[in-house]
Amino acid sequence: MSDHPREFCGLFAAVGVAAAAEKTYFGLYALQHRGQESAGIAIPREGDIIAHRGMGLVGDVFSQADLARLASNVAVGHVRYSTTGSSNVANAQPLVAKTGKGPLALAHNGNLVNSSSLRAEYEAHGSIFQTSTDSEVILHLLAHRPQDRFEDALVATMREIRGAFSLLLLTPDEVIAIRDSQGFRPLVIGSLGDGFVVASETCAFDLVGAKYLREVEPGEMVFLAPGRPLRSTRFVAPAETKRAHCIFEHVYFSRPDSRVFGDSVHAVRRRCGEILAEEHPAPADIVMPIPDSGTSAALGYARASGLTFEMGFIRNHYVGRTFIQPTQGTRAADVGMKLNLVVDVVRGKRVVIVDDSIIRGTTSRAHVRRLRAAGAREVHMRIACPPVRNPCHYGIDFPTKTELIAAQHDIPDIAKILEVDSLGYLSLDGLLRATSFGAESYCTACYSGKYPVPIEAGLDKFVLERR
Repeated sequence: MSDHPREFCGLFAAVGVAAAAEKTYFGLYALQHRGQESAGIAIPREGDIIAHRGMGLVGDVFSQADLARLASNVAVGHVRYSTTGSSNVANAQPLVAKTGKGPLALAHNGNLVNSSSLRAEYEAHGSIFQTSTDSEVILHLLAHRPQDRFEDALVATMREIRGAFSLLLLTPDEVIAIRDSQGFRPLVIGSLGDGFVVASETCAFDLVGAKYLREVEPGEMVFLAPGRPLRSTRFVAPAETKRAHCIFEHVYFSRPDSRVFGDSVHAVRRRCGEILAEEHPAPADIVMPIPDSGTSAALGYARASGLTFEMGFIRNHYVGRTFIQPTQGTRAADVGMKLNLVVDVVRGKRVVIVDDSIIRGTTSRAHVRRLRAAGAREVHMRIACPPVRNPCHYGIDFPTKTELIAAQHDIPDIAKILEVDSLGYLSLDGLLRATSFGAESYCTACYSGKYPVPIEAGLDKFVLERR
């Protein structure tokens, strides 16, 4: 299994924009790192909603003919990795439903922590669910709300669900961008010509030529329709919000060319590397990253330590993710295909390798053994975040606690398992110092075990399939 956590989901919408589906296609392409199992785009048409969804990467799911069939000036798109429910086309998003409140399409990034009890309640009253995702629960709640006004029903629904949710909701008339009251997952708004775009990360704006405007605030609902100005309302008052931005967005998930939670991701990671060098210096000759997510931190480590920065591992970008391979033997071979070692860079050298995180430790040990075989004199591993000791329930598919190496072993034992000369993790205080906001603004549950929103007992990825 990979040493990196698995991706979750990415959202993009274009409103009042010519060729909106095509713009959404490119936006999803920029967000492909956030989900590689399925992709989909939905548009309004003649009072209804139509969608095209499929399994695989964005470039595989959509043809030019598909985009032509989705001709519209409004579109909502989604790329998925299954943090709740199996990987199949039924669970691909945007989910589309015909309800008493009209046709709706929903794209969701995050995890609801009370989805199991809500689903059980609605099934007991006769509701029939078509998927095993927590996202469908939102549609059922909204469809069955007694409020006559759609907006009132939407506010009531948002107040009933708990956990992490950045949402794009499509009606025949508008797109509604919604963010949970903790602001776990990023969601940003941009302008494009006379229209608007919404995305999980600002890097998607760059690809379509949009201009960043602002974040969707925690607890806010933003209504976007062609030819109209933005309209905003809240389902939670600002005084009632308690921010819990996912710190792992900065550590690993977001692209370094994005701004997330107000900070440049690259700048935060580089600062993490600088603080890591202060906290854990190493007697070494060179610093090299595990690309790509370790590169910014390695640059910072080299700058602060005065050591030479080298690209000792070269990534092959045309190889799929290691964790989707069917057998452990295949995964081991895939590690070598993804990262090739430049032997002349490391031979006879004392090497510091910098990575963003360690989850299980399997591929980290494989990298160390390859460095030893290539003639590295010493190998010192530095990790640009604290030890991951707890699973995430807010939208990252961390394994169970028994699979997390740092939950089972202390740091000296991990160093022995990885076969390194020394091992140093960035402290939690150091990680938080690299960002612009205080510790109270971030969720650090995967490190600290302090979950900002209570979790239902027995919650896991497949809990809704066992009902």
